[in-house]
Amino acid sequence: MNAKGNCRETLWPAPAKLNLFLHVTGRRPDGYHELQTLFQLIDLSDTLGLEVREDGVIERRQGPTEVKPDVDLTMRAARVLQGATGTRLGVAIRVIKRIPIGGGLGGGSTDAATTLLALNHLWDCRLSVDELARLGLPLGADVPVFIRGFSAWAEGVGEQLSPVELPERWYVLIHPGVSIPTRDVFQSPELTRNSPLITIRAFFETGGRNDCEPVVRARWPEVAEALAWLGGELPRESRLAPARLTGTGSCIFASLATAAEAERIAARVPERWRSFVARGLSVSPVHALLQKSAR
Repeated sequence: MNAKGNCRETLWPAPAKLNLFLHVTGRRPDGYHELQTLFQLIDLSDTLGLEVREDGVIERRQGPTEVKPDVDLTMRAARVLQGATGTRLGVAIRVIKRIPIGGGLGGGSTDAATTLLALNHLWDCRLSVDELARLGLPLGADVPVFIRGFSAWAEGVGEQLSPVELPERWYVLIHPGVSIPTRDVFQSPELTRNSPLITIRAFFETGGRNDCEPVVRARWPEVAEALAWLGGELPRESRLAPARLTGTGSCIFASLATAAEAERIAARVPERWRSFVARGLSVSPVHALLQKSAR
């Protein structure tokens, strides 16, 4: 029996994110890049199955074959929390992937964040969200936004977060069948690294851009082809919010006013690519589930 009085597996969502824009504003002495971005949580989600173990063992029973268990961020997150709290409990983890790997949607980071949030509850560690965010940041710059669980304006390396209320939108996403290593994009000599800082108001007036997109277009022609196709499918009134890369890619997206518009475009996506329709979220479903579990 675990700290919450049961040993059965529980299921937890791990939502993806979009970068509605991404400006690279500088490079720090430690090699990390300073950014400005707007994170939009979406309802495309992985699912984690977590079963508490009494023997302290942390294991992955199911997960993506491309990711070895020892480097899986869910395993690393569980070990970090176990070490920080001194709990004697362990966990068996199942990772059910829907979010494409290497797609710029934060799949590994959201899985790590959900692991920290859920195990903090299941192991009865009682760490605050701020403490969990500090534990999660070394695992990945996007982990804190998923831990805090709201769409947010972000600066620094992505950890300085301010909640933002975004209008309800639907998104059509395309994965063009390639996986892009974030490191390769940020190490590219042609990457813009001196974009001026902007305000939230300026973003809503201009839409910003993704500084990584020119690099990705040049190096991965599949992404350039998908961007051109999606841009040509958008209704005229949507052209002010063009098809755009999220993060360092490879997934691209477009913002639409209704689910019907997004579904119409997704149905036309060529078979060589994967498509998704997702709704923007203001609050992470993980936090909703935690609130329900606490009652």
